[in-house]
Amino acid sequence: MSHHVLVVDDEAKLCDLLVSALSTDTLLVSTAGNGLQALAVLERQAIDLVISDWRMPGMDGPQLLAEIKSRYPRLPVIVMTAYSTVKNAVASMRNGAYDYIAKPFDIDELDVTVHKALQYADVLRDNQRLRDELQARQPIASLVGESPAFQRVLTAIDSVRESSATILLTGESGTGKEMVARAIHRHGSRADQPFVAVNCAAIPEGLLESEMFGHRKGAFTGAISDRVGRFVQADKGTLFLDEVGDMPLPLQAKILRALQERVIEPVGESHERRVDVRVIAATNKDLLKAVADKTFREDLYYRLNVFPIPLPALRDRVEDIATLAAHFARTAGADAGKRIAGFSDEALQAMLAYPWPGNIRELQNCVERATIVASGAQIEQADLPGYLFGSAPVRQSAGLLASAEMAVPDDLDASLAELEKAFILAALQQSHGVQAAAAQRLGISERSFWYRLKKLGIQVEKIAH
Repeated sequence: MSHHVLVVDDEAKLCDLLVSALSTDTLLVSTAGNGLQALAVLERQAIDLVISDWRMPGMDGPQLLAEIKSRYPRLPVIVMTAYSTVKNAVASMRNGAYDYIAKPFDIDELDVTVHKALQYADVLRDNQRLRDELQARQPIASLVGESPAFQRVLTAIDSVRESSATILLTGESGTGKEMVARAIHRHGSRADQPFVAVNCAAIPEGLLESEMFGHRKGAFTGAISDRVGRFVQADKGTLFLDEVGDMPLPLQAKILRALQERVIEPVGESHERRVDVRVIAATNKDLLKAVADKTFREDLYYRLNVFPIPLPALRDRVEDIATLAAHFARTAGADAGKRIAGFSDEALQAMLAYPWPGNIRELQNCVERATIVASGAQIEQADLPGYLFGSAPVRQSAGLLASAEMAVPDDLDASLAELEKAFILAALQQSHGVQAAAAQRLGISERSFWYRLKKLGIQVEKIAH
């Protein structure tokens, strides 16, 4: 295998010496007189190894090393330094250099170091190639679904994941937009860089600009220190803008400029900062209607809608309900220390018949609750929440949970507390007041059980018979 090495040194004679000493039929050696020239070479040519001097005019060795690690993180760098500056060499190793050699150096020793570094570069390249091949065979393994509607989503994801194009995910609440965004990032070219998520609807309007772009200390009341914004946090990686349709109009103009110019200006600063961010936006709103209503900028809409991916509602991919439910049950069972083998036919039929207005999020919550309630290895129909049936299923317990028409409660917390209390009382009666046994029936720890008894004010001695 042939390799290409770049030598960076302001001493032309040393560069010529290294070209003569290292060049072979399979090793090409190029030179640069300083760090800036070296970066120009790296932009034009594929380089396998950089050998750089420590002290150079203009951009010196440490600055060049930092730039290389930022732009080409897998490119090994060997630093050349004088015997009297071993401390500098150690510092360069801490900052990402592969190795260092001290001047004056032995050519044979340098040759050994160079070939070890090239072997290291080959291993990194082969590992990346294998990862790429694996992702190509199973590109979106983290997403579950075999229905035609969801297969169209997977095809769209696979076609755009390696690019830096802006993506707009649309669909009802709970259809898995953030999960899809994370999968695109994890299986794309920026996988080893940050993924930063921002819910535009959850941040107060007055703080959104600071949250997105950062601010300087003293820029406004309460700015007691510098803050790095989400765009800078996501530099080189992916920025996920969830609920982008709820973004206020004044901020929309600044987001548009950041997407167009790839620059941001923190609040309270007078200079701009360039950022390299891949943006994935998501919304459950009709943005075209918002554009018509003058609540969303038309130019920002078209900037975000470069590659739209609509996500289907769960009722439009009924074929995936059983697979998704099994996946959630395995995960919830592992978290609760239970082994759930599956669902009874009655339970599965009930889930297939329900319209799931809350989509995947609602299904996940339902299965997690049923996993906690289930007393056996299989989730039964009676383990499912009553709203799936329009009324609560009858439980064969002490009559504490009766069938009742499901209505939306006026006080959700109080209603949930009553339901929790009913489950605990039923477990205590079935275990004849033995608290450890009752906790085991509920699938929770004894400590958690004792805490709930105290929180709900349950006196065990009154129901111990």
